Amino acid sequence: MKHSKFAIIVLVLVLLFLYLPIFIMVGDSFNADKYCGKWLGFTFKWYGALFSHSNRNIWMAFERSIIIAITATLSSCILGTSAALAIHKWKGRLQTFHYSLIYTPLVMPEILMGISLLMLFTAIGLNCGMWTIWIAHTTFCVSYVTMTILARLQDFDDRILEAAYDLGASPWTAFFKVQLPVLMPGIIAGGLLAFTLSIDDFVITFFVTGPGSDTLPLQVYSMIKHSKQLPVINALSTLMIVFTCALVFLSRIVSSYKKKGRSLTQLRTDIKGVK
Repeated sequence: MKHSKFAIIVLVLVLLFLYLPIFIMVGDSFNADKYCGKWLGFTFKWYGALFSHSNRNIWMAFERSIIIAITATLSSCILGTSAALAIHKWKGRLQTFHYSLIYTPLVMPEILMGISLLMLFTAIGLNCGMWTIWIAHTTFCVSYVTMTILARLQDFDDRILEAAYDLGASPWTAFFKVQLPVLMPGIIAGGLLAFTLSIDDFVITFFVTGPGSDTLPLQVYSMIKHSKQLPVINALSTLMIVFTCALVFLSRIVSSYKKKGRSLTQLRTDIKGVK
């Protein structure tokens, strides 16, 4: 089949639009020019500056981002799993309203959500800080986790739970031994999505943050406006890209080994069956 030249040109333009800025940023992290206006030579000094004592605020912000992302992911997975089970199991007007509340943050602009949460915290007298950021991140992450698990529940056969009850299992035992393992891929996928959204969020965090609780996106934004070492941001972004690519590559290797392990097990079973 002959490929169209127009389709190839469009594909190349789209790839350039998506990835060319990333390659430029990675290249500027090794550029000796402070303002990245022109190439003045290859250097690692911006990586050294990144790990210097003068830029410890970056790593403090990164630590806060990791803590908030992990805690928000755990809380949103618990609440999202409970909400998905409730919506799936019970039907009625109350669950329809419940579903609307879960779905609303997905379509609401982030700036409106940030302003509304800030007004709520101000009304109840809660000082903005790490706790308010965690609450805000959990609020919008729950919706993504719930929708992911609901998609998993669409293929779940409730007769499996009924069989577990008939065999004498309690509701908690049936949930942990039967239903939870089936839902675990959806929970993991929702958790990964929540973690990514939390560690990357800027707009909502900007409204609900307080003194001394800036996350990494807010710290990077502040450095872009006031820092005299802009290439340090490029160095940090490059390291994050390398770390993300390494995780993706490692997950692909693990998944491929698991697939090979399953195929070998099935082969052994078939051989035994022939014998």
